[in-house]
Amino acid sequence: MQNSQKAGHLWDREDISKTARLQTMLGEKPLSLIVSLPGNDLALARAALEEGADALKVHYNVGHRASGNHFGSLDEYTEVFRAIRSEFGGPLGVVPSGSIEGTRREDVERLAGMGFDFYSIYAHHLPSFMLQDLGLESTFAINNEYDTSLVASAAHYGFTALEASIVPGNEYGTPLSFADVLRYRQLVLQAGVPVLVPSQRKLVPEDISVLHHSGIKAIMLGAMVTGKTEDELRRAVSSFRNAIDRLTGRDGS
Repeated sequence: MQNSQKAGHLWDREDISKTARLQTMLGEKPLSLIVSLPGNDLALARAALEEGADALKVHYNVGHRASGNHFGSLDEYTEVFRAIRSEFGGPLGVVPSGSIEGTRREDVERLAGMGFDFYSIYAHHLPSFMLQDLGLESTFAINNEYDTSLVASAAHYGFTALEASIVPGNEYGTPLSFADVLRYRQLVLQAGVPVLVPSQRKLVPEDISVLHHSGIKAIMLGAMVTGKTEDELRRAVSSFRNAIDRLTGRDGS
Protein backbone atom coordinates (compact mmCIF):
# COMPACT_ATOMS: atom_id res chain seq x y z
CA MET A 1 0.00 0.00 0.00
CA GLN A 2 1.38 3.38 -0.93
CA ASN A 3 1.86 5.94 1.77
CA SER A 4 -0.36 8.96 1.10
CA GLN A 5 2.04 11.09 3.15
CA LYS A 6 5.01 10.21 0.97
CA ALA A 7 7.68 12.91 0.92
CA GLY A 8 7.94 15.06 -2.18
CA HIS A 9 11.06 16.05 -4.06
CA LEU A 10 13.24 19.11 -3.82
CA TRP A 11 12.16 20.27 -7.25
CA ASP A 12 8.37 19.94 -6.96
CA ARG A 13 7.45 21.18 -3.49
CA GLU A 14 6.18 24.71 -2.98
CA ASP A 15 7.97 25.45 0.30
CA ILE A 16 11.57 24.25 0.29
CA SER A 17 11.93 25.07 3.99
CA LYS A 18 9.72 26.50 6.69
CA THR A 19 12.17 29.32 7.21
CA ALA A 20 14.66 28.99 4.32
CA ARG A 21 17.27 30.70 6.47
CA LEU A 22 20.14 30.01 4.09
CA GLN A 23 18.27 31.10 0.99
CA THR A 24 17.10 34.25 2.75
CA MET A 25 20.62 35.12 3.89
CA LEU A 26 22.11 34.60 0.44
CA GLY A 27 19.34 36.62 -1.15
CA GLU A 28 19.45 39.56 1.23
CA LYS A 29 23.18 39.98 1.87
CA PRO A 30 25.59 40.94 -0.90
CA LEU A 31 28.27 38.78 0.72
CA SER A 32 27.87 36.42 3.66
CA LEU A 33 30.42 34.92 6.03
CA ILE A 34 29.99 31.23 6.83
CA VAL A 35 32.28 29.50 9.30
CA SER A 36 32.91 25.78 8.88
CA LEU A 37 33.92 24.84 12.40
CA PRO A 38 37.20 22.90 12.74
CA GLY A 39 35.67 20.95 15.61
CA ASN A 40 32.18 20.25 16.92
CA ASP A 41 32.60 22.45 19.96
CA LEU A 42 30.23 24.95 21.54
CA ALA A 43 33.09 27.29 22.49
CA LEU A 44 34.25 27.44 18.85
CA ALA A 45 30.70 28.11 17.69
CA ARG A 46 30.30 30.91 20.22
CA ALA A 47 33.62 32.42 19.19
CA ALA A 48 32.63 32.41 15.51
CA LEU A 49 29.28 34.01 16.26
CA GLU A 50 30.72 36.63 18.58
CA GLU A 51 33.19 37.67 15.89
CA GLY A 52 30.47 38.06 13.28
CA ALA A 53 29.76 34.80 11.45
CA ASP A 54 26.48 34.89 9.53
CA ALA A 55 26.14 31.10 9.35
CA LEU A 56 27.79 27.98 10.75
CA LYS A 57 28.57 24.55 9.36
CA VAL A 58 29.49 21.41 11.31
CA HIS A 59 30.43 17.85 10.34
CA TYR A 60 29.83 14.24 11.32
CA ASN A 61 30.80 10.89 9.82
CA VAL A 62 33.56 12.42 7.70
CA GLY A 63 37.30 12.95 7.57
CA HIS A 64 38.21 16.60 7.00
CA ARG A 65 41.26 16.98 4.79
CA ALA A 66 42.10 20.58 5.68
CA SER A 67 41.91 20.20 9.45
CA GLY A 68 43.15 16.61 9.64
CA ASN A 69 40.17 15.88 11.89
CA HIS A 70 37.95 12.84 11.77
CA PHE A 71 34.36 13.43 12.82
CA GLY A 72 32.50 10.48 14.30
CA SER A 73 28.86 9.43 14.24
CA LEU A 74 25.87 11.73 14.60
CA ASP A 75 25.08 10.28 18.01
CA GLU A 76 28.42 11.50 19.34
CA TYR A 77 27.49 15.12 18.67
CA THR A 78 23.73 15.26 19.29
CA GLU A 79 24.04 17.29 22.48
CA VAL A 80 26.57 19.80 21.16
CA PHE A 81 24.61 20.29 17.94
CA ARG A 82 21.47 21.01 19.93
CA ALA A 83 23.43 23.36 22.18
CA ILE A 84 24.74 25.31 19.18
CA ARG A 85 21.24 25.53 17.73
CA SER A 86 19.86 26.82 21.02
CA GLU A 87 22.25 29.79 20.93
CA PHE A 88 22.02 30.65 17.24
CA GLY A 89 19.06 31.66 15.13
CA GLY A 90 20.83 31.89 11.78
CA PRO A 91 21.58 29.28 9.12
CA LEU A 92 23.09 26.11 10.58
CA GLY A 93 24.38 23.48 8.18
CA VAL A 94 25.93 20.04 8.38
CA VAL A 95 28.12 17.77 6.29
CA PRO A 96 26.54 14.33 6.83
CA SER A 97 29.14 12.05 5.30
CA GLY A 98 32.40 11.74 3.43
CA SER A 99 31.15 8.97 1.13
CA ILE A 100 27.94 7.87 -0.54
CA GLU A 101 28.06 4.55 1.29
CA GLY A 102 28.34 6.35 4.63
CA THR A 103 25.36 8.64 4.04
CA ARG A 104 22.79 6.99 6.29
CA ARG A 105 19.14 7.77 5.62
CA GLU A 106 18.14 7.22 9.23
CA ASP A 107 20.63 9.87 10.33
CA VAL A 108 19.81 12.41 7.62
CA GLU A 109 16.11 12.15 8.45
CA ARG A 110 16.91 13.27 12.02
CA LEU A 111 18.70 16.47 11.04
CA ALA A 112 15.75 18.83 10.56
CA GLY A 113 14.37 17.78 13.94
CA MET A 114 17.72 18.68 15.51
CA GLY A 115 17.42 22.21 14.16
CA PHE A 116 19.63 22.05 11.09
CA ASP A 117 18.66 24.27 8.18
CA PHE A 118 20.75 22.83 5.36
CA TYR A 119 23.08 20.03 4.37
CA SER A 120 26.36 20.37 2.48
CA ILE A 121 27.81 17.41 0.63
CA TYR A 122 29.78 16.55 -2.51
CA ALA A 123 27.53 15.67 -5.44
CA HIS A 124 29.19 12.25 -5.78
CA HIS A 125 28.47 11.54 -2.09
CA LEU A 126 24.79 12.51 -2.39
CA PRO A 127 22.40 9.54 -2.71
CA SER A 128 19.07 9.90 -4.47
CA PHE A 129 17.02 9.78 -1.26
CA MET A 130 18.49 13.16 -0.31
CA LEU A 131 16.68 14.71 -3.26
CA GLN A 132 13.43 14.08 -1.40
CA ASP A 133 11.86 16.55 1.00
CA LEU A 134 13.83 16.09 4.21
CA GLY A 135 12.90 19.47 5.68
CA LEU A 136 16.35 20.83 4.83
CA GLU A 137 17.72 23.28 2.34
CA SER A 138 20.30 21.65 0.13
CA THR A 139 23.76 22.63 -1.05
CA PHE A 140 26.21 20.51 -2.97
CA ALA A 141 29.93 20.73 -3.61
CA ILE A 142 32.02 19.97 -6.67
CA ASN A 143 35.74 19.30 -6.79
CA ASN A 144 38.35 20.05 -9.44
CA GLU A 145 37.47 16.95 -11.47
CA TYR A 146 33.88 17.92 -12.26
CA ASP A 147 32.67 19.01 -15.67
CA THR A 148 31.56 22.49 -14.65
CA SER A 149 28.99 22.65 -17.44
CA LEU A 150 26.90 20.16 -15.45
CA VAL A 151 26.24 22.58 -12.60
CA ALA A 152 23.63 24.41 -14.67
CA SER A 153 21.29 21.50 -13.94
CA ALA A 154 21.37 22.07 -10.16
CA ALA A 155 18.58 24.66 -10.05
CA HIS A 156 16.23 22.12 -11.68
CA TYR A 157 16.57 19.97 -8.55
CA GLY A 158 15.89 22.78 -6.11
CA PHE A 159 19.36 23.28 -4.68
CA THR A 160 19.94 26.43 -2.67
CA ALA A 161 23.64 26.89 -3.45
CA LEU A 162 26.81 25.43 -4.92
CA GLU A 163 30.01 25.07 -2.90
CA ALA A 164 32.96 25.57 -5.25
CA SER A 165 35.49 23.19 -3.67
CA ILE A 166 37.55 23.12 -6.83
CA VAL A 167 41.12 23.50 -5.54
CA PRO A 168 43.16 20.28 -5.93
CA GLY A 169 44.07 18.72 -2.61
CA ASN A 170 47.79 19.11 -3.18
CA GLU A 171 47.31 22.88 -3.53
CA TYR A 172 45.43 23.49 -0.28
CA GLY A 173 46.80 26.37 1.71
CA THR A 174 48.37 28.23 -1.22
CA PRO A 175 47.42 31.81 -2.17
CA LEU A 176 44.40 32.70 -4.28
CA SER A 177 45.32 33.30 -7.92
CA PHE A 178 43.58 34.95 -10.85
CA ALA A 179 43.18 31.48 -12.37
CA ASP A 180 41.06 30.55 -9.33
CA VAL A 181 39.03 33.74 -9.70
CA LEU A 182 38.29 32.95 -13.35
CA ARG A 183 37.03 29.49 -12.40
CA TYR A 184 34.83 30.92 -9.66
CA ARG A 185 33.45 33.50 -12.08
CA GLN A 186 32.70 30.78 -14.62
CA LEU A 187 30.72 28.88 -12.00
CA VAL A 188 28.78 32.00 -11.02
CA LEU A 189 27.79 32.45 -14.66
CA GLN A 190 26.89 28.79 -15.17
CA ALA A 191 25.36 27.58 -11.93
CA GLY A 192 22.01 29.33 -11.76
CA VAL A 193 22.26 29.16 -7.95
CA PRO A 194 24.40 31.16 -5.49
CA VAL A 195 28.04 30.10 -5.37
CA LEU A 196 29.93 29.73 -2.07
CA VAL A 197 33.73 29.67 -1.91
CA PRO A 198 35.39 27.61 0.83
CA SER A 199 38.84 28.59 2.06
CA GLN A 200 40.81 25.80 0.43
CA ARG A 201 43.28 28.47 -0.59
CA LYS A 202 44.91 30.46 2.17
CA LEU A 203 42.42 33.28 1.73
CA VAL A 204 43.23 36.66 3.22
CA PRO A 205 40.90 39.63 3.84
CA GLU A 206 42.33 41.38 0.77
CA ASP A 207 40.75 38.63 -1.37
CA ILE A 208 37.24 39.67 -0.35
CA SER A 209 36.84 42.46 -2.88
CA VAL A 210 37.70 40.41 -5.96
CA LEU A 211 35.57 37.46 -4.83
CA HIS A 212 32.63 39.78 -4.25
CA HIS A 213 33.20 41.42 -7.64
CA SER A 214 33.18 37.94 -9.21
CA GLY A 215 29.65 37.34 -7.96
CA ILE A 216 30.42 35.00 -5.05
CA LYS A 217 27.62 35.10 -2.48
CA ALA A 218 29.43 33.70 0.55
CA ILE A 219 32.91 33.02 1.84
CA MET A 220 33.15 29.83 3.89
CA LEU A 221 36.06 29.96 6.30
CA GLY A 222 37.46 26.56 7.25
CA ALA A 223 40.46 25.24 9.11
CA MET A 224 42.91 26.36 6.43
CA VAL A 225 42.22 29.94 7.54
CA THR A 226 40.67 29.65 11.00
CA GLY A 227 43.18 27.23 12.50
CA LYS A 228 41.96 24.89 15.21
CA THR A 229 42.02 26.95 18.41
CA GLU A 230 39.48 29.46 19.66
CA ASP A 231 41.97 32.34 19.57
CA GLU A 232 43.03 31.58 16.00
CA LEU A 233 39.43 31.28 14.90
CA ARG A 234 38.46 34.57 16.54
CA ARG A 235 41.26 36.45 14.81
CA ALA A 236 40.41 35.00 11.41
CA VAL A 237 36.66 35.52 11.61
CA SER A 238 37.08 39.06 12.93
CA SER A 239 39.46 40.03 10.13
CA PHE A 240 37.14 38.72 7.40
CA ARG A 241 34.08 40.23 9.07
CA ASN A 242 35.79 43.61 9.10
CA ALA A 243 36.80 43.25 5.44
CA ILE A 244 33.24 42.39 4.40
CA ASP A 245 31.80 45.23 6.44
CA ARG A 246 34.20 47.74 4.91
CA LEU A 247 33.14 46.56 1.46
CA THR A 248 29.38 46.19 1.94
CA GLY A 249 28.50 47.99 5.17
CA ARG A 250 27.86 46.40 8.56
CA ASP A 251 24.17 45.90 7.80
CA GLY A 252 25.09 43.99 4.64
CA SER A 253 23.68 46.61 2.30
